[in-house]
Amino acid sequence: MIKNAFLIIAAAMICQGFTFQTTETVKKAEEKTVSTGSSKLDILKSLESGKTEESRIEDRKLENGKTDLEKVESSSEKEFERNHYWNQEEDSEYRDRGARHFRGHWSGVEFGLNNFTYSRSMNLPDAISYMSLDANHSLNFNLNFSQLSVGFSRHIGIVTGIGLTWNNYRFHEGNTIAIGSDGVISPVYNTGVTPPVKRSKFADLYLNIPALLEIQIPAGFDNHLNIAAGVIGGLKLNAWTKLVYENGEKSKINGDYNLNLLRGGVTARIGYQNFMLFGTYYLTPWFQELKGPSGYNLEPFEIGLAFTFND
Repeated sequence: MIKNAFLIIAAAMICQGFTFQTTETVKKAEEKTVSTGSSKLDILKSLESGKTEESRIEDRKLENGKTDLEKVESSSEKEFERNHYWNQEEDSEYRDRGARHFRGHWSGVEFGLNNFTYSRSMNLPDAISYMSLDANHSLNFNLNFSQLSVGFSRHIGIVTGIGLTWNNYRFHEGNTIAIGSDGVISPVYNTGVTPPVKRSKFADLYLNIPALLEIQIPAGFDNHLNIAAGVIGGLKLNAWTKLVYENGEKSKINGDYNLNLLRGGVTARIGYQNFMLFGTYYLTPWFQELKGPSGYNLEPFEIGLAFTFND
């Protein structure tokens, strides 16, 4: 009986110990599980934190990249604007430099022929046939001694200056002209005079100022075809008649000869380098109204060859 009771107590103690051991094992397992879970949670948190940090780094890189790109674009825009500005400055400087080197073709000497028309016609009315000219000996000489060139570019500009013009109108016969008693230009016939008249002419002297637009077309190395046209104004300085007799004697009479003080016309010239052909036609009346030859008025013109010395 006592033996059985001892066995029962021993078995109970074994079961209790086993139960306690099992409980301890379960607790350790639970603690391990909890620890493992905590580690996993920490790992997840760490991964998430790492991912967040990487995201922040990537975002920062993108932002920095965008900022750098914006900086590059901004720098490029500024560089373009700066280059564009300097290119404009260089172009403007080049144009200004070219404009400063523009030289027109006015100053020089000119030789030519002069004549006049009546109502734009070379045929004179019979009433003023005494004004008929020996065209081959009616000579014109111009001395253009001052020039100012204002260039728009190297090959285009405005040209002006000052010059003197001598016009000689050789009459066919030995007749000449004078102011009659009525204040009108009248003929003076010298037929039958002694000594006989060999030559007779009417001459005038004007101070001229032109305003020309000149274009220079390149034609080979440093050579140009020059074209110019514009207006010209003149101030009368003197007028006279001159007779040359067969014996060599000369007679010169200065006077007003009813010429207008001012005259204006159009002029044009074309040439290569310093050699030019020129022509000028005066549109304003040559003589004062109703005081020209027998009351008529005439429009003088001149054509000739110019040698310029601007270069």
